[in-house]
Amino acid sequence: MPASDLALLTEAARAAGEIALRYWRKRPDIWDKPGGAGPVTEADLAVNAMLHAELGASRPDYGWLSEETPDDRARLGRGRSFIVDPIDGTRAFIEGDASFAHSLAVADAGRITAAVVYLPARQALYAATETDAATLNGRPIRASGRTDAAGATLLTSKPSLAPENWREGRAPPFRREFRASLAWRLCLVAEGRFDAMLSLRPTWEWDIAAGDLIARRAGARVTDRHGNGIAYNAPEPLARGIIAAPEPLWSTIRGALR
Repeated sequence: MPASDLALLTEAARAAGEIALRYWRKRPDIWDKPGGAGPVTEADLAVNAMLHAELGASRPDYGWLSEETPDDRARLGRGRSFIVDPIDGTRAFIEGDASFAHSLAVADAGRITAAVVYLPARQALYAATETDAATLNGRPIRASGRTDAAGATLLTSKPSLAPENWREGRAPPFRREFRASLAWRLCLVAEGRFDAMLSLRPTWEWDIAAGDLIARRAGARVTDRHGNGIAYNAPEPLARGIIAAPEPLWSTIRGALR
């Protein structure tokens, strides 16, 4: 059941935080992934190993999709699958920044049914199921009520605002902000601390699965960059970008994009 899945994810996320904090700001070993896929640390691998073992033991019939595990396409034949980013924001983790997160979700027939995003260095745990409100440390949260793009805060990378991405050759008058973790960006929209988030680049499911559900259950609309819903546990687990914002701000962003 989703509720028990949420309890399982919450316990696992807190255990992941305990492991990560043992390495944080302690000069962990770092390697570069092949193909320019970015850095990975011994903390990423330790958290991944624990999550794979503990979640797999609790739900042996679930599939598994993680940034730090070679993809086993047997997950495609499972009714439900875990989608996990052991440490989202690895570069921030390496730099000693507190904005890294553990992102854990359960997918069922393309839908995310339970989700947790935990920032252990900030003691912030976001959670949701597909039937319950999004919460931060147990308290309900809600996306902002902003309707106008002028002055709205948009979490995105600087290249997203390049003229070639926008129909009129320039972005609407957003106030751009940035956070390293995509999962946390979605949660910050859910919390109403920022009005919207946008990523135009192809986006791995493990970065956004948990945050997607949390943002939607807080009242935001979440789609890929073209306005389509995202089906999770896909054969190629890569979304075509992501937009998250309350309506009508979502429509303003989508309508202004090329």
